[in-house]
Amino acid sequence: MARDTLPSSLKPTNYNLSVYDIDIDQFLFKGRVVIKFDVNEATKSIDLNAKDLKLDSVEVKADVTKTEVAIDVDSIDYNEKNDTVAIALKSEIPANATSVTATILYSGVIQQNMSGFYKSSYKDPEGNDKIQLSTQFEATDARAAFPCMDEPNLKATFDVSITVSEAWEVISNMPVVASKAPTDGKKGATKGPSKGPSKGPSKGPADGADAATKTVTFDTTPKMSTYLLAWACGEFEYVEDFTERSYNGRKLPVRVYTTKGLKEQGLFALDVTKKVIDLFSDVFEIDYMLPKMDLLACHEFSHGAMENWGLITYRTTAVLFDEKTSAAAYKQRVAYVVAHEVAHQWFGDLVTMDWWDELWLNEGFATWVGWYAVDRLFPDWHVFTAFVAENMEDALQLDSVRASHPIEVPVTSAKDIDQIFDAISYLKGASTIRMLGNTLGVDTFLKGVAAYLKKHSYGNAHTADLWSAISEVSGRDVNSLMESWIKKIGYPVITVTENEGSTATLKQNRFLTTGDAKPDEDETLWWVPLEVSSAGPGEEATGNSDSFDVRETSISGVAHNGFFKLNRNRTGFYRCNYSVARLESFGQHLDKLSSEDRVGIISDALATSIAGYASTVGLLSFISQLSGEDDPVVWTSILDAMATIRSAWFEQSEETQKAIDAFTAKLIEPITSKIGLEFTNKDNFLDSQLRTRLLGTAAGLGVDAVSSHLTSLFDKWAAGDKTAIHPSIRIPVFRAAVSQSDDSKSAAAFDALLKELEDPSSVDSIEIVLSSLGAVQSPALIKKSVDMLLTIAPMNLHFLGGSLVNNKKARWAQWEFIKANWDHGVVSKLGANMVVLERYLKLSLRQFASQKALDDVEEFFVGKDLDGFDRSLGQAKDFIKSRAAWVQRDGSVVGEWLAKQQ
Repeated sequence: MARDTLPSSLKPTNYNLSVYDIDIDQFLFKGRVVIKFDVNEATKSIDLNAKDLKLDSVEVKADVTKTEVAIDVDSIDYNEKNDTVAIALKSEIPANATSVTATILYSGVIQQNMSGFYKSSYKDPEGNDKIQLSTQFEATDARAAFPCMDEPNLKATFDVSITVSEAWEVISNMPVVASKAPTDGKKGATKGPSKGPSKGPSKGPADGADAATKTVTFDTTPKMSTYLLAWACGEFEYVEDFTERSYNGRKLPVRVYTTKGLKEQGLFALDVTKKVIDLFSDVFEIDYMLPKMDLLACHEFSHGAMENWGLITYRTTAVLFDEKTSAAAYKQRVAYVVAHEVAHQWFGDLVTMDWWDELWLNEGFATWVGWYAVDRLFPDWHVFTAFVAENMEDALQLDSVRASHPIEVPVTSAKDIDQIFDAISYLKGASTIRMLGNTLGVDTFLKGVAAYLKKHSYGNAHTADLWSAISEVSGRDVNSLMESWIKKIGYPVITVTENEGSTATLKQNRFLTTGDAKPDEDETLWWVPLEVSSAGPGEEATGNSDSFDVRETSISGVAHNGFFKLNRNRTGFYRCNYSVARLESFGQHLDKLSSEDRVGIISDALATSIAGYASTVGLLSFISQLSGEDDPVVWTSILDAMATIRSAWFEQSEETQKAIDAFTAKLIEPITSKIGLEFTNKDNFLDSQLRTRLLGTAAGLGVDAVSSHLTSLFDKWAAGDKTAIHPSIRIPVFRAAVSQSDDSKSAAAFDALLKELEDPSSVDSIEIVLSSLGAVQSPALIKKSVDMLLTIAPMNLHFLGGSLVNNKKARWAQWEFIKANWDHGVVSKLGANMVVLERYLKLSLRQFASQKALDDVEEFFVGKDLDGFDRSLGQAKDFIKSRAAWVQRDGSVVGEWLAKQQ
């Protein structure tokens, strides 16, 4: 299928854009854009992208043989389906025209769906309702703010000016070069709430339509893609610092902008940003290119952040952190998201993928190098172990379903593009980069990356260009190593068969979570780096680097009576399927396994059990030997595995469910006692995270001592002592409070949390509370929680939805609510931002584990318009199918094994 692209007869070189007459009552604005084009071939039409815009007038001029010629416009024709507008001309633009200029006056809509030029609502420190305006153009929403050629390979420079109230600050990609009142004294007024009887607090800075205004003009940007342009306006304040290194003879100014009252919470992000800019300038061997770096906290934001060149925009919880009131987990999140977005200034902004099918060039690399930077700045966090346990695991799970896609995937329409901003482009991309870096050596790999960036600066590139640069530096044929990983769907499972003597047979097949790959789905042969560890009885483990790219191979040196493992430190993006005996033997050689190894064994044993390659008994046997584990990240994997089993078995017999809970409670008792219930000043980052997870698990399992402790903390907090609960433990405490068996107490706790939602006491409170409310147990509170789904901000829907789906009593209630409100609620409210809809739908379905649920989902969507989320729906159905088969297959053997442990 052909790409949905504009004709190639014209190519933009510069946009001179003015935005004015911003009306925050009616959410309208006006604009003027002067677009300069180079001419590739003669044409009688100027075709642009435009969405929710009305072109009020168009003037076209062409330079022909050094003479400026006016070309009259014949008609303006809109294609709303394709977001295009065709400006038909009465005469042809000749091929020998040296340039063409189109001057367009237009009217637009300030969006309310977190895309394009949009508004965010918030309350200031005094409780007044306010708004801020900002932009979000990736992937294809620059066209909602100005007529343009909205494709990543049509780079141009931009000159921007914005007219707003004098009370507002305005920021954009580049520094301000001028700020002055409009020459006519009226044009460009920012219209605030209408004069007349007051209807409530002012949402903007203006007192009326004639409020004093200013026009702020910014310096010309470098050559860049339309999706990277950005501006924002509102009542901002900022904190500022400077890099240690000098750029063009001066230290670079770095600012974090917030709405009033929040700037001090930007200090941590500020410190990380300035350090990461210096780090990447060294690593990539290219100095940061722009004269400043700004970060902006946006009160409504559908993603985590956006890498606009020189003006990075963030969800508040991805950039703001308060040492006294924020949960510790958000500190790592801020550090990583900041590093990821700063990496994009080189990998994505300076050098951009040619088209969206190579999105991974932007996102996969920024993900890996973001963690690389955090590891350099905070080595005691051990983030690459967490990467293996969380990011890599998410990618392995998503890539195990038929409805996955290759890292490099054909995309044609705007709605298709949104669906590939997923764990494949980001996390599988990052995981395969980590695998390649391990094979070549990280320093060699980064030298190749630097060469790639230098060669393609200010331009566009393809995957082959990256491989070529790395090959030249490393002396390896990188394309041959990586082609199957990038261009083919899925990944292999390596089945290990230990033979007589000291050999083992390794066989690779495509891994599907449903365990039923057909021959035509299992044709890919991947290059598999093995990284073998082995040791005889009493020996130290030694490593050997090897690889294979055939269906089946044999390796020697396997110590059947000792230690043997593939994929040392889990650097390879594949799964291993071992015998139950080998899994049990791993428990006897824990000292020879790195934290990443232990995480990988748990993950692979769980996944192969779900798919039917192995029995869940092997997983449980290995986990049962880990009660003495002391690595917090490994405990995360243990608890995730047990939570997966508990969730899948939620419709099985009460006896089996109780046995799963009893086994888990017994497993965590030693480490819970060791780490204790109370936070102390001696806690390191990882220990505080582990305590939070352990106490939440214990309370969920009904461990009385823990539940009583948590509810007592809540009672003090609800009585007014806001310091009673350590910020990192709020979710376990809140969940324990709303899930109490005493209905009156749980209802009172629920109401107290609703008040916290209305008047948050910290920047992360809304996400914390919504992540807790779904733990309710009484039918009345389940209904209240479910009824809230379409009343909260869409950007936060996944927090409440995820909380509900992880509650076995609320899972079906949420799905019934979705069905009942699909047309006149779910689609009408969420469909304006397809990222929100598909994210919510997938998380609300994938925990089901029965044929009944699968049939119900399939029946409901018959005849429904699936455009924009068909891939995500297919993924969710595959997860349900695999879990249903898993429970059907292993239900009785798990029950029998658990009975023997009691």
